Amino acid sequence: MSTDWRSRTGPIGVLTGAGISTDSGIPDFRGPKGVWTNDPIAELLFTYPNYLADPELRQKSWLARRDNPAWQAEPNAAHKALAELEHGGRAVRIITQNIDRLHQRAGSSPRKVIEIHGNMFEVVCVECTYHTTMEQTLERVANGEPDPACPVCGGILKSATIMFGQQMDQRTVWQAVQVAENSAVFLAIGTSLRVEPAASMCSLAVEHGADLVIVNNEETPYDHLATEVIRTPIGTAVPRIVADLLKTATPEESAG
Repeated sequence: MSTDWRSRTGPIGVLTGAGISTDSGIPDFRGPKGVWTNDPIAELLFTYPNYLADPELRQKSWLARRDNPAWQAEPNAAHKALAELEHGGRAVRIITQNIDRLHQRAGSSPRKVIEIHGNMFEVVCVECTYHTTMEQTLERVANGEPDPACPVCGGILKSATIMFGQQMDQRTVWQAVQVAENSAVFLAIGTSLRVEPAASMCSLAVEHGADLVIVNNEETPYDHLATEVIRTPIGTAVPRIVADLLKTATPEESAG
């Protein structure tokens, strides 16, 4: 690994977690003031077997989706900096655990953002191929359907997110693995690195020669593998990192 990761050329992989969106007004889950830290029962809303089995829980889930602060959130300095990294000439791919699409709204190319846990803006049926927008489904909730069923097969509807206990989309995981294995520098930003398989992308990147840089205000299980661990607030740290990495963009990267 490089003695100065900021000077390395080559592809940059980025893994982002809930911590990158807190400056946008979206609370994280496991931090000191996280959603699940303050209300452990709330985690049940994100557990797939419980969701399928309990109509009352599904009703609460639809209300939580309606009230999600991500609807009003705007990209912050960290999201915008990562978009600048791409448009400034570095070869970069983002693996995000977030469902808020703030990376894309900040200017990152959608094809370069891998939503490993899905997104909150689409709705799917667990039984058939039906899918629609969250806005359309929430209209049904507002019009008196507290637990709207699939209009095609009558099955259970859910957001297009990956819940605990739900099988991951293997194609998406494969894409994330490719990013990790081919990165020269791998940034893990605002993630507790306690949810797999996303967290293991860090060790995979290191095994393939990447410098791992962790930006998080709390310790993570992967800190010992990192070339550098940065505790500076994300909104300050990420723009500085991007400024340094842009200094080493190569003509080949700029062309790509």
